Amino acid sequence: MPSFNHLLSLCSLLLTISSCAEPTPSSEAPPTQPNLIFIMADDLGYGDLSCYGSTRIHTPNLDRMAAEGLKMTNFYAFPSCSPSRAALMTGCYPPRVGIPDVIGPPGPSWTADKQYGLNPEETTLPEVLKTAGYTTGMVGKWHLGHWKETLPTRHGFDSFFGLPYSNDMLPEAGYPDLPVYDNEKTVAYNPDQALLTGWYTEKSVEFIRENKDTPFFLYLAHSLPHIPLFVGDAYVDLSKQGLYADVVEEIDGSVGTILAELKTLGLDENTLVIFTSDNGPWLTYGNQAGSAGPFREGKGTTYEGGMRVPMIARWPAEIEGGNISHRVASLTDVLPTFAALSEAELPDRKLDGQDVSELFTDFRHPARAPNNAPFCYYRSGNLDAVRVGKWKLHVPHSFRFVTKVGDDGERGDYGYESTGLELYDLQGDAAEKYNVADKFPEKTAEMKALIERLQAEMDAEKRPPFRPAEEEGDGAQVQ
Repeated sequence: MPSFNHLLSLCSLLLTISSCAEPTPSSEAPPTQPNLIFIMADDLGYGDLSCYGSTRIHTPNLDRMAAEGLKMTNFYAFPSCSPSRAALMTGCYPPRVGIPDVIGPPGPSWTADKQYGLNPEETTLPEVLKTAGYTTGMVGKWHLGHWKETLPTRHGFDSFFGLPYSNDMLPEAGYPDLPVYDNEKTVAYNPDQALLTGWYTEKSVEFIRENKDTPFFLYLAHSLPHIPLFVGDAYVDLSKQGLYADVVEEIDGSVGTILAELKTLGLDENTLVIFTSDNGPWLTYGNQAGSAGPFREGKGTTYEGGMRVPMIARWPAEIEGGNISHRVASLTDVLPTFAALSEAELPDRKLDGQDVSELFTDFRHPARAPNNAPFCYYRSGNLDAVRVGKWKLHVPHSFRFVTKVGDDGERGDYGYESTGLELYDLQGDAAEKYNVADKFPEKTAEMKALIERLQAEMDAEKRPPFRPAEEEGDGAQVQ
């Protein structure tokens, strides 16, 4: 029978063997940089998601994002496609970077003076993130220039699949053939648009899988629900509420597919996913238009319905579920915020956006409350209005409103009016029904002077866009 000392020696030997068999812990710290996914719908209204009050459209995946993350009630885009995308990419108000209006290829609405794009000298969001080691990819609608010098792959994206501009810029409307790009190569023309949302989802999942082992930034810019509307076979008449609702529900399904893939790959906890829209709804299309919810007017205006959009953020590692923020923020804030979260280098040029990363990392931070920094409502390079806290002042400008509603894809009609000097208390009158400029003359005068100063500064500081050389003409477009 072995002695007690022999037993002790045997136990010691077994422990040594067990210890040697264990893998040596890695000296590398676990990754702290979050993966970043930014999803943008086109012409989706504030009232088009069930988590924002829609009783017509069922959006369970976006509702889940809101329940597990953060929902914002005062988030702003700009009145139309290209300006909003310029703000997102540069952290600047659209006129500062030379993109005050929608741009496009030669066609009935885009004459030579509108043939321009985002200047390659601007430092974009993906270029900022690459200084912190991120792989960057874009899927969907670009709309910041269709020349080779202005494509996403020339502005910091490692890969691109999608359309160079809006899905209604088609040959039957007087435009060139609508190309589909894979990086800088045209792989199709005039695609079956019922396939677009599915294609974009597949390409997004492919990018996530290929880059699961490195910090990545994915920008998914859906072409829909911009007119004309198309929907994949699986979603045809699924909503029982018309084509527009079907289209939005397919986009919601796309979000669900991406969230599920993140979970499968073990990336869910440390991935910040943001969903928003580029402007308010295109109201003149009637039953194929979205809803601005409680707000006045829609796309193309600087009333709240044209620029206030849904914004949902989900990041399980940091954001506590069910949060709501009433802080004023906009697309201009995305670049400085993502730079802070990734510890990337900011551009050395002037930005208009602010770092609001506390919204995602500290529920008790004052940044969640309404702030008093001015927010500027630019349209076509003009400062139509400014918001400071709860107060919003419009200076006189022309705006459009629906005089005849369209139906089943047919466009209705707009009329035009000019505003006066209009002051609104958005805290009590978000619908901008009651002009209180006469009741608060000092506030009106103070904000009018602010608008004049800000407009003068912008006029002096704005930077030029890219314009193609005259001899190149349309030949500079990638084919």
